[in-house]
Amino acid sequence: MNQTASVKSKKPSVTTADIAFVALSAAIITICAWISIPTVVPFTLQTFAVFAISGIFGLKRSVLSMGVYLLLAAIGVPVLSGFKGGFDKLVGTTGGYILGFVFIAVIVGYTSDRFGRRVLPLVLSMLLGLLLCYTFGTAWFMLIYARTSGSVGLGTVLGWCVLPFILPDCIKLACAVVLANRVGKYVKA
Repeated sequence: MNQTASVKSKKPSVTTADIAFVALSAAIITICAWISIPTVVPFTLQTFAVFAISGIFGLKRSVLSMGVYLLLAAIGVPVLSGFKGGFDKLVGTTGGYILGFVFIAVIVGYTSDRFGRRVLPLVLSMLLGLLLCYTFGTAWFMLIYARTSGSVGLGTVLGWCVLPFILPDCIKLACAVVLANRVGKYVKA
């Protein structure tokens, strides 16, 4: 077998299907970021999209999707909540929670690849991803806030940025598990 034949038979690491799924996923995350549910503390469906995409598409596609989404946000495309974008939003006080979506994508995507889309592994991985997202985002918030506005206590930041979102995020997590479990079997890896 010559070298040309062995190169042709090698499967590409990123396929056309991957590119299509990544583009679609970044668009879905964007649309869900724009949907704001008015409550005492308004929340978006962005976390739901990250959970669902990671559970459905697995590690490679979900991490690539988050990379594309974050790149679009960084260059100023209005993909974030409130139709906002820009590097300043990613490095601002709440940017750590957006960057923390990468933890969700890695953990849930890996779990989906490794264990399929079974309910218990998906729930546990989404909870772990959310916990890491909250932890990273809270530490980031405290660091940036201290640099720009002065010291702030952990309890205060948790009251502002985490506690009001726990119940909505758990509801989004449950819906994403159901969606990933039912739709994921139709998605070719």
